[in-house]
This record gives sequence, structure tokens and C-alpha cells, in this order.
Amino acid sequence: PDALPGGTSVEVRELFFNTPARRRFLRSEKTEFGHIDTLLRRMALGRFATGFSLMHDGREVLRLRPAQEEPERLRRVAEVCGAEFLENAVAVSFESSGLRLWGWVGLPTFARAQADLQFFYVNSRLVRDRLVSHAVRRAYQDVLYHDRQPAYVLYLELDPALVDVNVHPAKLEVRFREGRLVHDFLFSALRRALSGDRPGMARPAEMLTPAVGEAAAASFSVASRPVVPASQPAQSRLSWHIAERDALYASPRPAANPPSPAGDAAAPPLGYALAHLHNIYILAESAHGLVLVDAHAAHERITYERLKTQYEAGTVVRQPLLLPLRVELSEAEAESVERERALLESLGLEIDRTGPASATLRAVPALLNDGDTAALIRDVLREIDVFGHSDAVQNKIRALLAKMACHASVRARRRLTVEEMNALLREMERTEFSGQCNHGRPTWVELGHRDLDRFFLRGQ
Repeated sequence: PDALPGGTSVEVRELFFNTPARRRFLRSEKTEFGHIDTLLRRMALGRFATGFSLMHDGREVLRLRPAQEEPERLRRVAEVCGAEFLENAVAVSFESSGLRLWGWVGLPTFARAQADLQFFYVNSRLVRDRLVSHAVRRAYQDVLYHDRQPAYVLYLELDPALVDVNVHPAKLEVRFREGRLVHDFLFSALRRALSGDRPGMARPAEMLTPAVGEAAAASFSVASRPVVPASQPAQSRLSWHIAERDALYASPRPAANPPSPAGDAAAPPLGYALAHLHNIYILAESAHGLVLVDAHAAHERITYERLKTQYEAGTVVRQPLLLPLRVELSEAEAESVERERALLESLGLEIDRTGPASATLRAVPALLNDGDTAALIRDVLREIDVFGHSDAVQNKIRALLAKMACHASVRARRRLTVEEMNALLREMERTEFSGQCNHGRPTWVELGHRDLDRFFLRGQ
């Protein structure tokens, strides 16, 4: 018997001393140590209550203390993923139907070229599951720049009986008993967290260091706009919106020069406009420093979100085909047409199975009456079969709405008045995903007091 403190110590020495056949498959010492370091960090994110230390060549290279409270957890996440991740992340906390999701997701503008900052844990077990990946990618739809990868540290908790962890030799994949429920739950939770981000919202990193100041959005009056009746057909509503393209800037209310937000805790998050630089960028003064806004990109996102809201407010308008289209399918796909008829109709597709491996398409969404509809049907059926849901139709519609929003937005080089610029800033503060345009590029950036002081070496 030997008295030891609580916990477990594991020491491995000369693992391949007597196995030269395996030793030749090892890489350099630096590479192998990198694998060990990565493994330990993954474990550390899955077990906050456990402390971890890593020794190499007699030197301690990593020490992570047990993290019980929220600030301690954030500190560990910053040590593993970098403080920049928390500075560009929003917190997630959502619970429904016996499922709980919590953690942190990076903003779309913090997306990376590689999937090296993606940690997803199911009951504290790190997994890489395609159903989870699809739900995450769907939550980031129309806000990521090209093929960039989102960053996240997320934890899903559910009854262990509802997930099978023995479907992969390395235990990296799992199988959920209610796959569609889990998929939709993840999408809803992440989409809600991302859409709730607004200028001036607190970041998780602010719990690590005292905030420089707090800004609360004030209520401002902007030019009134007519409301489109929800009962109006979607096609008419979209046509109406194109005619309304300049309504945001039409007849601005005359206003005196706004007060300086310096030191004003009640100033709006994006501050007040000062100038229109090169007729492209809005320069504004906020309580924290200076704000630069790409006017066209910001208005494009605002217009796009309005178009989506208007289109989704009513039922999907279907366009009957002049000649019904016969589509050749596999037998499994034809069975999906018959089984998922209600789901296909909700997507605006009127299609009937007409043979063991064929179907007849009779109507499509009005906005998609052109294009390769046969390929669209196959994409929809493939996604439904794998994930229980399909975004193929919505993605094509959103692509069209995004193009319409781009043409309906204020163009670069158009000179804006101070009132017009302030109206745009206030609209950004109310709009979902206003931090990036329809292509995933950032719409605004803020230079804080510390950034400005650093430029001019003040206090150094």
C-alpha cells in the first residue's frame, strides 16, 4: 500500500524499446510530440474538472488547472484555442426535448481555411460525425465566405441510451437513435446563437478581462417604410421590394448634428457617422473608438434579410410546369419520393412516383422555374435520405435572393448624407447577421481606444 493524492498518474517510457518493427513508423520527435500535445488538449476541453500537465524533456510545457466556474472554463478554452477565438465567439446555451447544447461558436468572420478549431463533444466524448457537421454547416449557411471553415467548441448532452458510441474503431463517430431530432436541434440552437449577435453584444472574452466600457443601443427614428401584406404572393412581394430599393434612404428626417459619443454610455453600438470616405466607407465615432463600415456590404445584408423574411412569411409559391417532367431515379430515390411527399410539397415541389425507378415533376418553386430541375430533385432526395432534411431548394432560392439584394443595395461611390449613414448604422444594429455581407465578408470593424493608442505609441 502506498498513500497517494486523489487522481491518476500515467507515465509511459520507451514504449517501442522492444518493437523495432513499429518504431520505424514513428515520425520525428517534434511531430510525435505534437500529436501527444493535440491529444491532451482535446481531452482537456472535454474534462474541465480535471487538471492536466504535460512534461517534455524534463520541462513543463503545459499546465491546465481544474476549471469549475465559468471564468475558469473560458480561461482554459483561451489557453487551448487562443484568446482570439473567444474575442470572436458567441456563447451557446440551449435545451429542448431532453437535449442540451452549450459552448462557444466563432463568428462567421472568424472562419478559417482549415477545420483545426472544431471541437464537438457528446457526453464529454470528442466526436467527428457527419450528421453533426452537416447541422453546423447548415447553421452557417449564407454567412460563410466561400469554403471557409467555422470554429467552435460545443458540448451536446443527452441520455446515453440515445447514442451508440461503438460504431467506429477509434470511437470518433457515433450514431444517434433520433438522428433527425438531433440534427434539427443543433441547427436551431446554433442558428439562434449566431443570429442573436448584434453590434455591441458582449463577447465571452469579456469575462476574462474587465470591459473597457458598456454600450447600449438607443432607440432612433428612421425613415418609415411601407409594410408588405403577408397575403401578397411571394413573387409580387419581391417585385415590390426591388421598387423599394432606396426606401431606407428616402426622405430622411432632418436632424441636428448628433452628440459626440465619447464617454457616452448610452451611445448606440456603432456610434454616429462622421464622414463617407471615398464614397464607400462610413466613418463613425463610437463610445469605444472608431467604426468603419462598408456601406454597400452592410446594406446588402439588410436587404437580403428583408427579402428572406418576406419570402418566408407566406407559403412557397409554386409554378406548374407547362409539360410535366419525367425524372429517372434509383429505386431507393423513387421510394423516398413516395415516403417524403409531405416534405417535398413543403419545399414547393409537386412530384409523384410513376414507376419503380421514376417520378414525374409537375410543379417547382416559382423562383426556380429555370434550371436543371432533374438534378435539383436528385440533390434533394439524396440529402433527405442521409440527413432527413434537404437545403437544396432553399439554397438555390437564397442564392437568387442574394443576387437581388446585391442589385437592390446602395452602390459604392454613391455619396451618402450624414442622416442616411446614421439610418444605415441603426438598421445594422437591428438586423440579424449584419456583421457580414451575403458572401461572408465583414461589413464593419471597430478600432478601440487601445488600438488607436498603440498606433501612436501613447502610454509607451
